[in-house]
Amino acid sequence: MSILIDNDTKLAVAGITGREGSFHTLNNRAYGTNVVGGINPKKAGENVEGIPVFANWADTVAETGANTAMIFVPPPFAAASALEAAEAGVELVVIITEGIPAHDELKLYNTVKAKHPGTRLIGPNCPGLLSPGKANVGIIPASFFKEGNVGVVSRSGTLTYQIGNELAQAGFGNSSIVGIGGDPVPGSSFIDIIELFEQDDQTELIVMSGEIGGSAEEEAAEYIKANVSKPVVGYIAGFTAPAGKQMGHAGAIVSGSAGTAAAKAEALEAVGVQVGRTPTQVAKIAMEILGA
Repeated sequence: MSILIDNDTKLAVAGITGREGSFHTLNNRAYGTNVVGGINPKKAGENVEGIPVFANWADTVAETGANTAMIFVPPPFAAASALEAAEAGVELVVIITEGIPAHDELKLYNTVKAKHPGTRLIGPNCPGLLSPGKANVGIIPASFFKEGNVGVVSRSGTLTYQIGNELAQAGFGNSSIVGIGGDPVPGSSFIDIIELFEQDDQTELIVMSGEIGGSAEEEAAEYIKANVSKPVVGYIAGFTAPAGKQMGHAGAIVSGSAGTAAAKAEALEAVGVQVGRTPTQVAKIAMEILGA
């Protein structure tokens, strides 16, 4: 099995006609993902290398049966496009766009949760998802990875790739890899994805890659303690980051003693999660656990 995307995924892309949107859409299709359409109101009726372009999400879903959306729309309009996809009944909306105003993110999250509970949001500001051998939705370099039994969830795109590659070099494959994004209002949390991995028969070990800022990792620790039976290995980026300075992601800022890498590692280790201090150490711990 895998989580969220698989051979039954029917992907449509808002922003398919832009440079980044078309490049990654075609990469996803080349991997084997079933890309059924794209959205651009100004270019409806055209196509991108055979992929039809529609005027809106309702038409796209009606014509193609799209069940997964990828959003490459510029920041001022991205939240509206994601909401339109949810209103059209799309089950999974993956928002790649970064720089979306936090107020727009919060409004989108609350509206989807209240009015469209059948839709799951991933992102914004995320690399997307990969289920090796089945489907790729986003910008994850799929050639690094092979199918296996390690589930990875990460706030950082770059760390998603690095840790996945370290695991691959150690001989492990992945059931699914999910980048949840580093913005203050993520559509899905560590807890949401860890819950899916816990229920997934293919996943035998979960790797959670966090970073400084916020309380998502501490909340995940409490959830893991109460609900997760599978081994979890953690990694926290930012042990040397200075307090009070934003580090790349909008959510990666530490105020006082809250949200530090040390505090997050301590919370995870207190519930039995082994936390590697480097991606290489994470792979080593995973090897020891699965080898045992």
